[in-house]
Amino acid sequence: MIREQVKSAQIESMKAGDKERLAAVRLILAKLKDRDIELRTASTVPDDDAVVVEVLQKMVKQRRESIDMFTSGGREELAAKEQAELDVIASFLPQQLTEEETKAAIEGIKAEVGATSVKDMGKVMAVLKDRHGSVIDMSKASGLVKAALS
Repeated sequence: MIREQVKSAQIESMKAGDKERLAAVRLILAKLKDRDIELRTASTVPDDDAVVVEVLQKMVKQRRESIDMFTSGGREELAAKEQAELDVIASFLPQQLTEEETKAAIEGIKAEVGATSVKDMGKVMAVLKDRHGSVIDMSKASGLVKAALS
């Protein structure tokens, strides 16, 4: 499972002396521990891989936003650091669906739930997240769903 992959990557990075990768892996483990603590009081605990993927996707989104801000601010060295972290984090995520595969999934769900207008976007998004949330970037998917329904 993904959590074990991250833990073994930490050990490999230590042995290899790869400080940048080790720092990024430790960030991931810290965020996972924070999420585990949050889930202690939850009434239902999702599957471990689902939790890990959710945390990783959130971290990827944060890094992309930081890269955009640093690039627009002329801080290329900080953008490069964020990009290096992003590469490490993304390496643990499952293979994401391509845009064509995402569109096909949206069309299938659209037909299944009988969605015809943008008013039905919530229904389509809910099913899409439930079925493919770990392999689709939901921020990009929302634009594709909106386009498919208009």
